[in-house]
Amino acid sequence: MDKKYLNTIIKGDCIETLKKLPENSVDLIFADPPYNLQLKGDLYRPNQTKVSAVNDKWDKFPSFDDYDKFTYSWLLECKRVLKKDGSIWVIGSYHNIFRVGKIMQDIGFWILNDIIWIKTNPMPNFKGTRFNNAQETLILASKSDKSKSTFHYRSMKAFNDDKQMRSDWYIPICSGGERIKVNGNKAHSTQKPEALLYRIILSTSNIGDIILDPFMGSGTTGAVAKKMRRNFIGIEKENFYIKVANDRIKKVKLIDEKLLLYPIESRNPKVPFGNLVESGLINVGENLYLKNGDKKAVVLADSTLSSNEEIGSIHKVSARLLNKETNNGWTFWYIKRRGQLVLINDLRQDYINTYLKI
Repeated sequence: MDKKYLNTIIKGDCIETLKKLPENSVDLIFADPPYNLQLKGDLYRPNQTKVSAVNDKWDKFPSFDDYDKFTYSWLLECKRVLKKDGSIWVIGSYHNIFRVGKIMQDIGFWILNDIIWIKTNPMPNFKGTRFNNAQETLILASKSDKSKSTFHYRSMKAFNDDKQMRSDWYIPICSGGERIKVNGNKAHSTQKPEALLYRIILSTSNIGDIILDPFMGSGTTGAVAKKMRRNFIGIEKENFYIKVANDRIKKVKLIDEKLLLYPIESRNPKVPFGNLVESGLINVGENLYLKNGDKKAVVLADSTLSSNEEIGSIHKVSARLLNKETNNGWTFWYIKRRGQLVLINDLRQDYINTYLKI
């Protein structure tokens, strides 16, 4: 990617600007396109105050066919510039997201998830003619079904109090001090909360990745990307929004790089128990012990254990002692070193550090 594009907002039409970007050049795309809300007339609250709705010209299309052609064009260019192992997020409402999803599949994107953003503080349905619309949908997709997309599963599980993160996200809409205003009015009618982009960028990108937002608007993607030490490229055709976004991004404070690493995602290479025996970290004929110090098994030359006429791997023998089908022997067996009981899993880490240079 040409450095002139990095960490800038490019002024121009999104489709024409996307055509200028090189193929296979961005790691992650977040797209918040026009929803084509098809609003008719003004909306008022029960106290007769006017609701600040999305009546912007950029959200209006003559027909569904026009909207579909527009959607196909920008998505096709996004697929071209996305790296083979990259990911794309597209957000929308019931007005457009089903059309977007169909087009994404037609183009060849491989849909991984649909995330439901549940707004904890949604705008009420003032007319009382339908259910309160309290959600938006995000489609997460890879470039193809062969892509090996970035996904920090363990980190997101820890983020969610050690429970697998689900596809329903409870996040409030942008309000209060986060909502950018100019002369007392909303700077952008569809500003997304930083919490939403934080979770997206945290889960599906890495430090230094290039994140593209073809509809930059008020700059939420750029602000969060900068904070998390990712590169961003924004596309926006309105000077007003570009100024709002640039002013916002300039004020962002970066998170310390050391705090943005993913140590929980690191996985040690597979090391069989036999590697410890053949390397001499554990000797043939040594005894393995229970946590309380009781002798229970002896190590044989083929790296199996013998315990009370039971012979098998560290896992099978430990499972039989516990009357279980399976058990992790690495966290069950201890060995004596310098008069102290040491978990054999610690010796495995010694092997990794010594021989595998991890």
